[in-house]
Amino acid sequence: MNILVVDDETDIKDLFLQKFRKEIRSGQTSFTFVFSGEEALEYLKDRNPESVLILSDINMPGMTGLELLRRIRGTHPIAPPQVMMITAYGDDVNRNAAMSLGADDFLTKPLDFNELKTKLLK
Repeated sequence: MNILVVDDETDIKDLFLQKFRKEIRSGQTSFTFVFSGEEALEYLKDRNPESVLILSDINMPGMTGLELLRRIRGTHPIAPPQVMMITAYGDDVNRNAAMSLGADDFLTKPLDFNELKTKLLK
């Protein structure tokens, strides 16, 4: 499974690589990291988006995660691709907005990586 992580905080890359070290080494999953919504759309343009699971932060400068989700669902109204939104703000406004735009799941930071593994690798 190829997972696209979209987050403006670059240190998230090292965290994911550390937490999923075993799954990456076994070939169970691979990660691609981009640091803006615009980069995510560029990445998806050159690939089959249906083969990618997307984890996107909501609060990013420029294109927000919600706008990215809106754009993805504009061409792919239902999963695939599966899109999970991540935010440091677990409020109902963000959750409701994400779910109404077609998010498949909503996670809050700090991420519980055991829970995330269960969701991703089921």
